[in-house]
Amino acid sequence: MLAAGAQTPSVSLRDLTGNSVPLQQLTAEGPVLLAFYKGSCPVCQFTLPYLDRARDNGRLKIVCVSQDSLADTKEFAEEFGLRLPMLTDDRSQGYVASNAFGITHVPTMFQLERSGTVSHAWTGWSKADMQSLGERTGIAVIAPGEQVPPFRPG
Repeated sequence: MLAAGAQTPSVSLRDLTGNSVPLQQLTAEGPVLLAFYKGSCPVCQFTLPYLDRARDNGRLKIVCVSQDSLADTKEFAEEFGLRLPMLTDDRSQGYVASNAFGITHVPTMFQLERSGTVSHAWTGWSKADMQSLGERTGIAVIAPGEQVPPFRPG
């Protein structure tokens, strides 16, 4: 899995209308957090609603990358009330983006900087990483007093 300091791979994803979206296009306006997930993953189902809390932060764009079909991706977003932008990593193309990032488990998150480097990377649910995300976005991802586990592997 790519770690902080690595170069962002030069790959493209698909938006929900099927259009190709190069990663460089996503980071052209500033840093982006990519959250790779699969809808059937219980830890993804737990994690993504927390990411959704920070979606309108003005500092860091958060984008979900589904390893599911377009229809399943839309259904997942609706079921969990997610309003984050969604992209897909096409299984029929061999999960090009997931493989380029070295993903072995989901959820896996990568913060990509405009410079083309990865500045943060983690896998699974991590309370510490979510709190750090809250500090970077200025939005408390975990509410004060909210009881969450320190870690849940993906």
